Amino acid sequence: MDPQQLEKLIQAITEEILGYLGAENGADLCGLEIDGLICPGCDERCAERCARKTRKVVEAGAARISAGAAVGPIEADIARLIDHTLLKPDATRDDIRKLCNEALKYGFASVCVNPWNVSLAAEMLRGSEVSVCTVVGFPLGATLPQVKVYETEEVIKLGAQEIDMVINVGALKSGQVDAVEADIRGVVEASHRGGAICKVILETVLLTTDEKVRGSLAAKNAGADFVKTSTGFAAGGATAEDVRLMRAVVGGEIGVKAAGGVRSLEDLQKMVEAGATRIGASASVKILEQARAGAPATAAAEPVVASTSY
Repeated sequence: MDPQQLEKLIQAITEEILGYLGAENGADLCGLEIDGLICPGCDERCAERCARKTRKVVEAGAARISAGAAVGPIEADIARLIDHTLLKPDATRDDIRKLCNEALKYGFASVCVNPWNVSLAAEMLRGSEVSVCTVVGFPLGATLPQVKVYETEEVIKLGAQEIDMVINVGALKSGQVDAVEADIRGVVEASHRGGAICKVILETVLLTTDEKVRGSLAAKNAGADFVKTSTGFAAGGATAEDVRLMRAVVGGEIGVKAAGGVRSLEDLQKMVEAGATRIGASASVKILEQARAGAPATAAAEPVVASTSY
């Protein structure tokens, strides 16, 4: 396919998706049909308050609901959808130990930490069902492709089982889609060789709609396991609109992760209903305990930080 034909195809896909998103009656892109499942006394906070509806989300294909957000009267398998994250640059070893102990206590799917802390997390979580996640090319994505591959290989040696890599945003905005896809593929292949999964961060706040479509397609074509909205370090984070767009582009074949700005149970519900299969935030335990206690969906007090399990 020559560049002109590819350009026409991308434009057609974008227009088709935008038309689909504007369909009447609020068509549910990911087939969850949450609104059709009405419980007696429903307060429309199903995904975070009601285990039955949350299970419907899982049965519809959700792989994880993550990062500091939580869901209602939690069952063990629902807790396993949550990634527990700490990517602050000033995180101490004691902070990481606390993070890991909380993940073990609550049964979260993983902890997400910076590469320097991978070995400590792996040591603390060895033999448990909690995975170790880390970030590559984070948070700017402008690292050389070969450096991203090397970083991926090294953190896997240290015990990382999930890799969140940041795309080359500048290359995407320059129209160098082939370079972006090659960059992603290098990290994806290195991850898979080491038995890890790979999530691809687009940093959607910096992209146009067309660029979000192109970036999502590049991640899918490169074999990524997830496409993710944000690092949490840019000027904005996830929006339900971006999640819907990304889900429409990648279909049901790979995961979609919403990260950045998810501070409340209400935020979580919006992202899951939009098609997210993981959600990133920093106040995992606090929001989880609010959900278990049936507390109102208020924003968490501490600020959200970037993350891959974020």
